Amino acid sequence: MLPMKDLFMLDPDVIYFNHGSFGACPRPVFESYQKWQRELEWQPGDFLGRRYKDLMLNARTIVANYLGTNAENLEFVTNATMGINIVARSLELGPGDEVLSTDQEYGAMDRTFKFLARKRGFTYINRPIPVPVKSREDFVDDFWKGVTPHTRVIFMSHVTSPTAMTYPLQPICQKAHQAGILTLIDGAHAPGQMDISLDALGADFYTGNLHKWVCGPKGSAFLFARPEVQSLVEPLIVSFGWDESKPSSFVDLLEWTGTRDISPFLGAADAIQFMNEHDWPAVRAYCHNLGQQIRQQLFDLTGTPSLYPDSTDWYSQMGTASLADSTDMSALGSLLSNEYHMVLPLIGWNGHKLVRFSIQAYNSQEEIDILMNAIRKFMAQG
Repeated sequence: MLPMKDLFMLDPDVIYFNHGSFGACPRPVFESYQKWQRELEWQPGDFLGRRYKDLMLNARTIVANYLGTNAENLEFVTNATMGINIVARSLELGPGDEVLSTDQEYGAMDRTFKFLARKRGFTYINRPIPVPVKSREDFVDDFWKGVTPHTRVIFMSHVTSPTAMTYPLQPICQKAHQAGILTLIDGAHAPGQMDISLDALGADFYTGNLHKWVCGPKGSAFLFARPEVQSLVEPLIVSFGWDESKPSSFVDLLEWTGTRDISPFLGAADAIQFMNEHDWPAVRAYCHNLGQQIRQQLFDLTGTPSLYPDSTDWYSQMGTASLADSTDMSALGSLLSNEYHMVLPLIGWNGHKLVRFSIQAYNSQEEIDILMNAIRKFMAQG
């Protein structure tokens, strides 16, 4: 039954529309995470010295099955930022090479590529995405115009951070593969919001968080690499997984980085079980419906169109709605935070003023009504 507020550990006095930033862990998943931590502390030598590989393999298998790939194609990392850094630093890019991206990428990842571009001499390009977007075909055609004979890598989000737009990745990955261009996908916001088959998607590299929409513990994420490109990956931390006497697999190179708490990874596998037990396709549909209300009611108030169509092709549980150009974002943010105890990102992006909503199983119709009444009150006051 929805909403599931009693299953989450959030402050009951706060209306939380910001699941997309840091996630929120359900109580049963958090308890499972703590169980793994207690097992580790009860017998550290047994847990890390003997059980480690089997525990990690079991968790990787569960996560890989959920994501439509095999366990040997996937390894756990702390977050998507780490996953992007592993791949970006591994690729041998230099003067004359280009990395093609978009103008909606997450700031930390933009900085990663700008840092490496300055250091190694390649060119990093943020191609503007014309908005409002009309169709998936137009999106792909327009983006592909940015490809040149020097394009070595396409780096882009699955679901963008500033606009919460879902990019049509499969045709882009297919065209890139045909052109001999590597694809690296930032899937920080996608797993849990939508069904994903990494093998069918066709990306060479894909990294995603499990602590956001999968509702796993903080510090749980994954990096996927197609078998054909796994040899390109170098570890950020060289440890016992590398063996000078024989080839080391993708998993070997990345899995053991020294003594660390692997409980978040094991807990993320338990989070997938939690979603299965609570009919998550119905949760997504419920959340999408609440998001649709925000978009439609803001359009009715302001007449300002959204950046992309009202369809699950373009957003799921996290989306954006447009505010009027005259909106005082600082004043509105203060009102929502101070008077309504609401956590809701207000984003300025490329001249657009946006509400970025994240709707999760703990949000209710009543909370949507409070939000919209607050915005109407604010607008009425001029």
